[in-house]
Amino acid sequence: LEYDYETLHTRMREQAFLNAGLRITISDARPGREQSEAMCYEGGIREFVTWINRNKTPLHEEVIYMAGAKGDSTAEIAMQYNDSYAETMVSFANDIHTVEGGTHEQGFKAALTRVFNEYARRHNFLRESDKNLTGEDVREGLTAIVSVKLEDAQFEGQTKTKLGNSEVIGAVDTAVSEALANYLEEHPAQAKAIVEKVIIAATARHAARKAREMVQRKSPLSGG
Repeated sequence: LEYDYETLHTRMREQAFLNAGLRITISDARPGREQSEAMCYEGGIREFVTWINRNKTPLHEEVIYMAGAKGDSTAEIAMQYNDSYAETMVSFANDIHTVEGGTHEQGFKAALTRVFNEYARRHNFLRESDKNLTGEDVREGLTAIVSVKLEDAQFEGQTKTKLGNSEVIGAVDTAVSEALANYLEEHPAQAKAIVEKVIIAATARHAARKAREMVQRKSPLSGG
């Protein structure tokens, strides 16, 4: 059996990020391949986000951290926007990497979109005639870690990496709604930078849609 050091290293690093303060040491003692690394992250998933964004330029220095609980389910989320156009969301349930997402990601996306729409309208970034920002708009350039802990995790999908527990939606919503709204109110400069990026994404999306519609109308194949 041939072990791949980097595969094990990646998994152990995830565990160290997900369990703040836990020290994990991985060592390879095979002749000619000797290497070792000790990992301990007091900042937990905050440092996970910083590590993912290490080659990107963040829009705000501080990683936004949120935590909440509902019933037996707990959730913690860390997020930071950067100047890229890509969305990076990594989710876990009981420290298991949920590659296919699931209900915890659904709860996060819904709460994130709602909070940004409410903030943008309250502070006149959106006019009354403007349409709401979409989830795609508010997640452009976002790096987020969503980690939930629950007693009876139910996984779906062929690879069993999609969380199906509906109750975690409430835990994630509780974690995001109040904490993110408070962060935006307490950090107006950072909030302005994020919301302006989100609105640019929405404007670009509307322009792209109009351009597609224009091309379709001009197509010789279109018509009655």
